[in-house]
Amino acid sequence: MNLAVVQRILGLLLMIFSVTMLPPVAVSLYYHDGNWGPFLDSFAALLAVGALIWWPVRDRHRDLRLRDGFLVVALFWVVLGIAGAAPLVLSDRPDMTLTDAVFEAVSGFTTTGATVLTGLDSLPQSVLYYRQQICWFGGIGMVVLAVALLPMLGVGGMQLLKAETPGPVKDAKLTPRITETAKALWLIYVAITVACALAYWAAGMTLFDAIVHSFATLSTAGYSTHDASLAYFDSVTIEMIAVFFMFLGGMNFSLHFTAWRHKRLSDYWRDPEWRAYTGILATSVFLCTVTLWLSGFKSGPGESLRVSLVHAVSVQTSTGFTTDNFALWPGALPLILVLTMFIGGCAGSTGGGMKVVRWLMIWKQGSREVFKLVHPSAEMPVKLGNKALEWRVIDGIWGFFAVYVVSFGVLMVLLMATGEDQVTAFSAIATSMNNVGPGLGDVASNFTSVSDPGKWICILAMLLGRLEVFPLLVLITPTFWRK
Repeated sequence: MNLAVVQRILGLLLMIFSVTMLPPVAVSLYYHDGNWGPFLDSFAALLAVGALIWWPVRDRHRDLRLRDGFLVVALFWVVLGIAGAAPLVLSDRPDMTLTDAVFEAVSGFTTTGATVLTGLDSLPQSVLYYRQQICWFGGIGMVVLAVALLPMLGVGGMQLLKAETPGPVKDAKLTPRITETAKALWLIYVAITVACALAYWAAGMTLFDAIVHSFATLSTAGYSTHDASLAYFDSVTIEMIAVFFMFLGGMNFSLHFTAWRHKRLSDYWRDPEWRAYTGILATSVFLCTVTLWLSGFKSGPGESLRVSLVHAVSVQTSTGFTTDNFALWPGALPLILVLTMFIGGCAGSTGGGMKVVRWLMIWKQGSREVFKLVHPSAEMPVKLGNKALEWRVIDGIWGFFAVYVVSFGVLMVLLMATGEDQVTAFSAIATSMNNVGPGLGDVASNFTSVSDPGKWICILAMLLGRLEVFPLLVLITPTFWRK
C-alpha cells in the first residue's frame, strides 16, 4: 500500500475541489445576495488543508496500484461530503447543523437528491447554485475529472477509473489512453448539459433556472431551486425536456461516445442493456398510465401519461424530479416505482440503482437454470448480446447482489432502531442506497423528520450506493490491508 502516494493524490484532489467554491462567489456577487463570504472562506480553508496534506509527500512519484485506487476513491468521496458541507455550515441562510449540511452535501455529490431543506424559493441564489453544482460534479464523478488532470501532475489514473466507474464491466476503454477516455466522457457530459440548458431556456425557464436544472437533470440528481420541483413551472414542454435528458443521463455514456463517433443512432439499439433499459421504462410508464386513468385518479389518458412519464423516468434513472406526490397514487404504483429504483440506470451512466445490465444478466442466468432442469446435459452459456460471459463476471454479479441485499437489510434495521416506521425505513434506505431522493412515508418529500443518527445511516447508504458497495466494504477487510 503506497500510503504516501494516496496522501499526495488526496491533497491534490482537495486543492482541485477547493476551486469549485469560486463560481458560487461569482453568482453571489452577480445577484447581490450577500452570501459570498462562506464560499470564499471555504475556498481558502480547503485549499490550505489540501496543501498541508500534499506538501509533505509532494515528491512521492510512484504508480498507483488497484488497492491504492480503491482507497483514494473511498477516502475522497467521504472527504468530499465533509468538505462540501463547509459553506453550508458557515452560511446563515440556510442555518444548518453539521449533520444536515453533510447530509445535503453527500446527497448532492452522490446524486441522490434527498434534501433536508425547505423554503428553497427564498434561499440565496449562490446556495441554490452551489447545490446544483455539486450534483453536476458528482454525476460523472470528480475522480474521473481527476483522471484527466492528475496525469499532468505525474499521477497515473487507470486504477482510479476502475475503482470509480460503476457497473460490472470496467475494462473497456473508449480511447487508447486513459486520460483521453476521461476527457471524452467529460466533453460528452458538458455538451449534453449545454443542450439541456438551452432547451430549458427556450421552453420558458429563466437562464439561471435553466442552467442549474440542467446540472441536476444530466447528473440524475433531481435537486431543484423550488420546493415544488418541476411542478413549479407547470409546463408540459419543460417536463418532456426533463424526461428526454433524464433518459439520456440514465444511459451508458460510452454509448453516447460510440454513437457520436460513428454518427449513427443504431449503435444504441445494438446494445442489449439499452434495449432492456428502454423496455423496462416503457413497461413502467404503461402500467402507471393505465392504472391512473382507469382508477380515475387523473382526469384522462393525457394527464395520466404526462405524470407517468415524468415519474417513471425520474425514479428509475434516480433523478427524483417530481410533479406529483406519487406516494399517494392508487394500488401498487408507489411500490412499483420504488422497486424500479433498485433496477436503476445503465452501467456507465450517472444513474443510481443496481444497474440494468446486472438485472439482465441475472435474468439470463435464471433462464439458463430453468433450461438446464429440462436439459441437464446441455451447454448453454450466458450471453450479453453475442458475447458469452466469463463465469467470474456472473459470480461477481451474484456476489454483488448478495452483499447489496445484506447491506440494505442491515441499514434498514438500524434506521428502524432510531424510531422510524417500516415504510419510512424501507423507502429511506431504498432511495438513499439507490441514489434517488424521494421515498414513501415520512420521507416522501424530504428528510427533515429523520433523526440525526438516522441521517448518518442514510449518508452511509448513499455512499455505499454511489460506490456500488465494494469500494467501501473492501476497506474493512483484513485482506485489503495485508502486505
